[in-house]
Amino acid sequence: MTSMTTSTRADGKESASGGSRRRRTRSRPGGTREANPLTYVALLLTVLLSVFPLYWMFVVATRGNAAIAQRPPAITPGGELTENVVQTLQNEQANFALGLLNSLIVASVTAFSVVLFCSLAGFALAKLRFTGRNAITLAVILTMMVPIQMAVVPMLIMMDAFSWRGDLQAVIVPFMVTGFGVFMMRQYALQGVPTELIESARMDGCSMPRTFFSVVLPALRPAMAVLGLLTFMQNWNEFIWPIAVLGPSNPTVQVSINQLNEGYTTNFALMFTGAALATLPLLLVFVVFGRHLIGGIMEGAIKG
Repeated sequence: MTSMTTSTRADGKESASGGSRRRRTRSRPGGTREANPLTYVALLLTVLLSVFPLYWMFVVATRGNAAIAQRPPAITPGGELTENVVQTLQNEQANFALGLLNSLIVASVTAFSVVLFCSLAGFALAKLRFTGRNAITLAVILTMMVPIQMAVVPMLIMMDAFSWRGDLQAVIVPFMVTGFGVFMMRQYALQGVPTELIESARMDGCSMPRTFFSVVLPALRPAMAVLGLLTFMQNWNEFIWPIAVLGPSNPTVQVSINQLNEGYTTNFALMFTGAALATLPLLLVFVVFGRHLIGGIMEGAIKG
């Protein structure tokens, strides 16, 4: 009996150790698990479904208008890209080159102002003690619940009062500060900026502006990079407000693409060429600054 019990315990111990070895082979250090083949299949399908519309847009931009009606659709690039680009840029009705320049100005200025002012406001709401701080934070959150469509008519009345209709300041000034940006920077400052660091700077004689720009600003850089890129892309793709307040003589790039659709017949090749030209700056921005975007998101997730 004693020998049987001993062997059973030994077998159980051996079985448990064998199971633990099997579990270790299926997992990686840090608690992560190896992906199974179905995961790779799902990721591949997701990439194809996401990239194919963008790829087909570039394919049509290299072909003529007849490529839209082909059955099955064309999936290889053609040889008419240069001609389509020239026609798009020289289209007097769309004024596409001016639209690209205006969108670059609007998106850059708006992104810079949002990052600066939202960082200041977020820091104040997170780290400074003053009466009404919670009420202001609640008001900022409430502004995020109002869609832009509800504010179009009141904002148009204001633009008429300021005589800004048709000018770029009409699409810059209303979006120089956003509720989302203030709330995002506040939440990041709460966790990413130690209060002791601010108190030490104040004890060393730093004024509040110097404390912000010398101590707080470096700690906020990851979140600022994320907010700046998101704001740039959002304002570059904005369509509803620019088409409501700007005219064809001073458009943004999205208004120019819409002007390519005006007329008795629609030249889809030119529209897709315009969309491709409008997408290239965003791709370039993401390629250059995408590392900062992913790094800022991951750093915020780790601190959270």
